Amino acid sequence: MAFDGHAGANKLARTLHKRMKSMSDSPLVLDFGRIESDYGLITNTFPVKIPKGDYTVCRHVTGILLETSGGSHGGHEHGDGSHSHSIPVPGLSPGNHVLVAWVQNEAVVIDVIN
Repeated sequence: MAFDGHAGANKLARTLHKRMKSMSDSPLVLDFGRIESDYGLITNTFPVKIPKGDYTVCRHVTGILLETSGGSHGGHEHGDGSHSHSIPVPGLSPGNHVLVAWVQNEAVVIDVIN
């Protein structure tokens, strides 16, 4: 091994190899977390703040608008009363408690926990 003459580097390499192996062997982990005031994420199993942009957020917790249409009802002077609505889904906010899935070494915010 190239680091045989360097005990510190050899020990570091063994430690990193052991950690990477244990992480790749571990199953998907669900975790709880909290969105901080700067939109950083802190989870129960990784208490170091993950900056906004360094974690992934599922689409339905990003503040999207859901569209619904169809249906009809009476009471209109003209037309059949058909209509559509936009339903806003709240996005993440500081202080939210969230459900996080760990996919390999990436945190993915799945949903807001009330």
